[in-house]
Parts: sequence; structure tokens; C-alpha cells
Amino acid sequence: MPILAHLDLDAFFAAVEELEDPSLRTRPLVVGGDPHGRGVVATANYVARHFGIRSAMSSAEALRRCPEVVFVRPRHTLYRQYSQAVWAAVSEVVPRVERTGLDEGYLDLGSVIDSFAHARRLAEAVQVAVRGSTLLTCSLGVSTSKVVCKVASDRRKPGGITVVPPGREARFLAPFPTRILPGVGPRAEERLAAAGVVTIGGLADLSDSELRAVLPGQVGRLLRDRARGVDPRDLELDAERISISTEETFERDLSDRPALHAELRRMAESVAAHLRRDGLSARTVTTKLRYADFSIRSRSTTLPTPIDEPERIGELACALLDRGLRDRPGALRLVGVGVSGLTAVRQLTFDEL
Repeated sequence: MPILAHLDLDAFFAAVEELEDPSLRTRPLVVGGDPHGRGVVATANYVARHFGIRSAMSSAEALRRCPEVVFVRPRHTLYRQYSQAVWAAVSEVVPRVERTGLDEGYLDLGSVIDSFAHARRLAEAVQVAVRGSTLLTCSLGVSTSKVVCKVASDRRKPGGITVVPPGREARFLAPFPTRILPGVGPRAEERLAAAGVVTIGGLADLSDSELRAVLPGQVGRLLRDRARGVDPRDLELDAERISISTEETFERDLSDRPALHAELRRMAESVAAHLRRDGLSARTVTTKLRYADFSIRSRSTTLPTPIDEPERIGELACALLDRGLRDRPGALRLVGVGVSGLTAVRQLTFDEL
């Protein structure tokens, strides 16, 4: 029996902005477009949500509902950096992961535990890993199928865990409106409502003939199955490794540049050993920096030809660290080295030729 979880980072874009500027935590905040134009709300923090501001609402409407709201333009490069840190931490706890977005994805808890009795404890460990790596919070829904996990993860936000044990899936879904069932769009919702079906339980109870009259064909059967908690989809995992990385958290924040360089060169040795063991080389080298306030930065460089030499990787990693510290000086809590753009083709060095 599958033991799955859906992880959803709480108000992700807004939460990152609050980490970058703690003064925003107590203020209504919207990450989105121009409120005086045709901008749309991408994410609102929980203070703003008290005013009825929601994702996909026009920024103008958000401003009308709360004239004091602070608008911030999205910084997708920064969000990707935080997302990478989150999923690296999650993968240390649960190795089988399907990322469906920067801020959400599915976890195969059954790859770590063999009983639902331990599911909540494992979900709590995932939350601790996310918070420890980034200070972000996440909510999780745990059950036997993706569709139930997805609905459950939204029940106790922010920072909650909802576990739906085997045999209770349909009962859990039944009272919710049909629109929150993944796969039910506006048109399906309208057709169901016209037939008097307004809850997921009502959809689950439709007979074959009633279902054909409302939602004919394969789509109707699929949605009724989901309403009953039946969803055979497995996790979709990346078959190909796309990066190799390692990182180190210091006992004390470190600002000594030679010591930081020494750490990066040591990590470069480890990364290069992985590359050579797998017969790979890499075109992109990335250095990750986490500051004392837990904010994250990364700097990358891409080469015209792939490399696997530890000296070269270390040299580039140190240069990227220096670049990052020029952009934002400060003591570091963590540094990391990663390589991507992996290929089995390696450029021969002069000595080898």
C-alpha cells in the first residue's frame, strides 16, 4: 500500500521576501504585478489574506481591499535558490521525490517507512529539515494516493500536517466542494452544480448512468474515482541525474576568506570524485552561500567545455564565492559546491594528450 505525501511551502514567494526583509512579516504583503496596471497577485502573505487577498486576484483589487498593502515584484532567481535548498534538504530525509513546482511536490514516504503508524513522525522530520535549511515552513498531506494528499496538504496551513489513513480517503474528501478536487475545472463544476452535485461526496455517489449524463466519457470516470480517493498514479521521478553537490554548515558563522576557500576546495575534491566515479564531467559550477540570517545566495558559471578536475572546480568555486561576497558581504553559516550540465563526454587535458 502506498504511503505518499504532498508537500506545499506556505505562501512561498511572500515567505522568502519576509526572510530577506523581516520588517515585512507584520505587514500585508503581495508578491505580484503593478496595482496601477494589469498586475496579478502571485502570492499574498497571511497578514494580507486576512483582508481577503488571494493568489490570481488582480493587484488593483488587492489594493482596494487593503490600501496599506506592500507590493513586491517577483524575484524568480531568488525563489529558485530557496527552492533548491528546500528540495535538497527534503531529499536527505525522503529520497524519492516528485517536484511539481518550486513550492510543491510529492514524497514517497513508503521508501522510508513501512507503516502509516510512523507517517506523522516522518512528515514532522521533513518539516524540521525544511525549516532548518531555510527557515521556511511547509504543510503536508499524507495518505495512500496523490489526490487525497493534495487536498489534505491545504487543510491545516500554515505549518500543519493532515494524515488520512487507509480506508478513510472517501470519507475525508466527501464534505469538500467539488472545485477543490484536482481535475475539476470551472466547466465541470458548473455541470455538476446544475445536476445538484456540489460536494465531492455527491460526485463519488453518482451511478454510472447519472455520471454519463453529467460528465460523460473517461474524464467523468476518472473524476469519480478521485472523489472516492482512488488514484493509481505513482511518483514521476527524474531518471537522469542532473546535478551533484555538497555543502557544509559551520558551527560558527565564518568570515575568514582563506578558511572559506579551503572548505570549497575540499568540497570540490568530493564533487570531482563523484564525477569521475560515474564517468561524468560538468559544464556549470555553482557556489552556494547561506548567511548568518539564513538568507541564501548562489553564483554560477558555465564553461564552453566540460570539466572534472578538482583543482579547476575548486578554483571556480572560490572565484564565485568572492563574487557573491562582493555583491553581499557578511559572515557565512554555510557554503556549498555543485556542478550541473552533466555529460559523459570529457575534454582531454594537454597532459593526457
